[in-house]
Amino acid sequence: MAKLTDPIFTDEDAARAHFEALRWPDGRICPHCGTIGNSTLMQGKTTRPGLYKCKDCRKPFTATMGTAYEKSHIPLHKWLLATQLMVSSKKGMSAHQLYRMLGFGSYRTAWFMAHRIREAMTPATVEPMGGNGGVVEVDETFIGREPGVDAKKGGFAHKMKVLSLLDRSTGEKRSMVVDKITIAEITPILKANIAREAHLLTDDAGQYRFMSQHFASHSTTPHMKGVYVDRDNPTIHTNTIEGSFSIFKRGMRGVYQHCGKQYLHRYVAEFDFRYSFREATGCNDDDRAVRAIQGAVGKRLMYQQSAR
Repeated sequence: MAKLTDPIFTDEDAARAHFEALRWPDGRICPHCGTIGNSTLMQGKTTRPGLYKCKDCRKPFTATMGTAYEKSHIPLHKWLLATQLMVSSKKGMSAHQLYRMLGFGSYRTAWFMAHRIREAMTPATVEPMGGNGGVVEVDETFIGREPGVDAKKGGFAHKMKVLSLLDRSTGEKRSMVVDKITIAEITPILKANIAREAHLLTDDAGQYRFMSQHFASHSTTPHMKGVYVDRDNPTIHTNTIEGSFSIFKRGMRGVYQHCGKQYLHRYVAEFDFRYSFREATGCNDDDRAVRAIQGAVGKRLMYQQSAR
């Protein structure tokens, strides 16, 4: 595991070399024309470090061009350190904590930096879960307050709603913020994210009716009757995904405390990322950091794009 005193977290040249090795494992790629391995390092007295020039299109570029770090005034070594801290913190790390630890000039800088890193944790492409007849658990959880909805004594209508899927064979967890927990809302999402040959496991909530029409099988555990594991077949349960919800809620309530709905999808992606690449799936803190850093490529995030 990389120590926080590692040069990539304290020295800009070491950080840049580390990032270049991760972004260009097979040779430098010009982001302008796509040429591989045909560029040269510019070494003029007034040239900023890490600036290359493509010999084909003659345009200059750096390793951070086209990434979440592009045009950032924050040193790259602090980006790498913040990423390491966020992927290593099981329940998350607040922007206030990053602000204090990294010595930023303002809280807003740390806040926006954290959102860029969360965006880097969002998968660029997704494959259907449960392929080759795998088992996928599906459940929903509720958190915070739905904007414009009055709180009631019972029910979850006033809560923000998160639908989650978990592939038992790979350990991948995938979540999305939804407006309603209904058959009409959920069915298209499940069909788009789960392979047809998958075996679906849910509780006995009404929104999961008729799911057997879309997948190889659909088994339920009758939570309404107080049953959480099928006695005849102990593999039929949704305890795995419900356990992941406990980590998510502890982090959201204990670390982040409040989140507007317009940003919830990024916090959900952060917790999904750490869960999908946890030790049980063969990943450690350094592996997660590498994946998050590589995920920054193609993830420009402007201030005006802070909400979807």
